[in-house]
Amino acid sequence: MESGRPSFRPRLIAFFLTQFHPIPENDTWWGKGFTEWTNVTKAKHLFDGHYQPHLPSDFGFYDLRVRATRHDQIRMAKQYGIDGFCYHYYWFSGTRLLNQPLDDMLADSESDMPFCLCWANENWTRRWDAAEHEILIAQRYLPDDDLNFIKSLIPFFNDPRYIRIDGIPFLIVYRPQHLPDARKTAAIWRDYCRSAGIGEIHLCAALTHGNEDYNQFGFDSGVEFPPHNMKCQNIADQISFYEPFRGYVPEYQEIARSYLEREYRHGNIFKGVFPSWDNTPRTGNRGVIVLGGTPANYEYWLAETIKRTMVKFPGQERFIFINAWNEWAEGCHLEPDRKFQHQFLEATLRAKNEPSALMGFSETILSFPGGKKKRTLFRDLRWVIAYHSSIFVGQLAGWLKKFPHIRKFVRWLLNCVR
Repeated sequence: MESGRPSFRPRLIAFFLTQFHPIPENDTWWGKGFTEWTNVTKAKHLFDGHYQPHLPSDFGFYDLRVRATRHDQIRMAKQYGIDGFCYHYYWFSGTRLLNQPLDDMLADSESDMPFCLCWANENWTRRWDAAEHEILIAQRYLPDDDLNFIKSLIPFFNDPRYIRIDGIPFLIVYRPQHLPDARKTAAIWRDYCRSAGIGEIHLCAALTHGNEDYNQFGFDSGVEFPPHNMKCQNIADQISFYEPFRGYVPEYQEIARSYLEREYRHGNIFKGVFPSWDNTPRTGNRGVIVLGGTPANYEYWLAETIKRTMVKFPGQERFIFINAWNEWAEGCHLEPDRKFQHQFLEATLRAKNEPSALMGFSETILSFPGGKKKRTLFRDLRWVIAYHSSIFVGQLAGWLKKFPHIRKFVRWLLNCVR
């Protein structure tokens, strides 16, 4: 699966959360039977027109201990152009959490999806209920942790489905800035993998929580993790919330543009995109709500990211990471929901396989129901038209795919008016 001549069109890798099954630790910390669905289903809309809660359609409120669910997810992901999953890996000085779906995937040959791992190396706290300083389980970084951690990954690295780049296993670290001596850690990991017969490994630093430099850690590359490190205006004061809101409200297209244009000191960066974002199911009025996360805006961002990656790294094997396949409590998922159904997935496939018919991002109209500007029938109608037209554009692009001659004419017409 990872052998043979590499494809030089970027592979699309979606981050995958394994929180959708109960574990004893979560039962103790959050209550019996807690899973990610607990947060998802308690969400409420905070202003007129606010889309919450996000509720699943095709897969329902699934349990990742069920193999059939994973097989269905893989089948759908492949159908719509996803080339692999990057599973979040929770390891705390030898204690692993949320690992049952991952271990079962490794043992199940029918889970035929390429995968890699991202070590989520941060403390678990009660941040979801604002008790940020109450640590549930900590990353202790004990003297033997570097060696024991990399030993735990050898069964995954040895699996033929594990994602490699230029023949080398690809590992992401979510917060390398937390490692006491990242260069020493990287050296230990590399030495052990050579001695264990794995050979070289590719270490990738997630660009999160202000970090924008992978080279300082002795790593090989960095990966964008939007909306982390976004530099955008907070327009929360332009929205009439039902109750005081202390969070952050940026616009999707502004975030996307900033990432498309962003340059880094060290250039081996894997680009990242997200379909939409709203983590108020977890954090309530302290959350981040991104306005304008529609299938059409996502399609344009992904299509432009693919195009620019191919221009910047011609003839090279590259990945683009999508955050995420199933971050439901962050309003950030490609899996179908009851509102958009398969539209984000269809947008993914169009962006990957054909030149986009989209000319740019759809503008966010701030005078929507819930905005502080004066309400008028005209302004409300303008918002409705702008919002739904962005969805219609995505549906139209899918329809045109069935009629290649019409699609060519539309593309020619769009080029004429640019």
